[in-house]
Amino acid sequence: MPRIRLTVAYVGTRYLGWQIQGRGQTVQGTLEEKLARICQEPVRVHGSGRTDSGVHALGQVAHFDAPDSKARIPWQKALNSMLPDDIAILDAREAEPSFHARFSVRSKRYAYTLWTEPDFTLPQRAPFVWPVRNLDLESMDRAAAFLAGTHDFAAFQNAGTEVKGTVRTLEPIRREPGQHPCEWVFRFQADGFLKQMVRNLMGLLVEVGRGGMSPDEARAVLESRDRRLAPATAPPQGLTLEEVIY
Repeated sequence: MPRIRLTVAYVGTRYLGWQIQGRGQTVQGTLEEKLARICQEPVRVHGSGRTDSGVHALGQVAHFDAPDSKARIPWQKALNSMLPDDIAILDAREAEPSFHARFSVRSKRYAYTLWTEPDFTLPQRAPFVWPVRNLDLESMDRAAAFLAGTHDFAAFQNAGTEVKGTVRTLEPIRREPGQHPCEWVFRFQADGFLKQMVRNLMGLLVEVGRGGMSPDEARAVLESRDRRLAPATAPPQGLTLEEVIY
């Protein structure tokens, strides 16, 4: 059975994430439904990891094992002809049998987009940004510098997923202009992320930007390893999974 690796982009607005427990429409479930129709048998899709309801992806990676009788199918063309407009297969290729979309991951990169214009939010960008006002960006940068490196990120893990440990290595957070002059994009890359870790880090940085917390206080939250001391989780729509690195 050939193993097929997919690179998937999607708008998360109407999906309950890539995969969640329980019932509801997910991106993984939608892919499995289309693959079952092509292969005429159930097909299990394995993703690099979950994304929350409302979170988008430019480079989610998944794999499945295709029946030998379907090995020559042009998977990208076949799937894109069946998928809804808010999901697209960017690449489909045969992978080594040892490849696993989840367990072969070395790191991931996420982008979180803030909208900073106080008088309006561009309707075309509203599903992809978090509108926030009057931010002190320099203070946010100072707080972001404290977060980079190898730390115990327990203060930024929401309940709901059991993990062996909460230590992760986070690359320096990059702040860059977005698609519109009113946007700032914060990019987070790490060797792994805890449940809603990026959204919690973004919530912390925005709290600093709003003046509710100093950069030194943000560092104290990190060192406390206590989720109760961290600000609220940032909303999902500003977050995009950009790339999975193998």
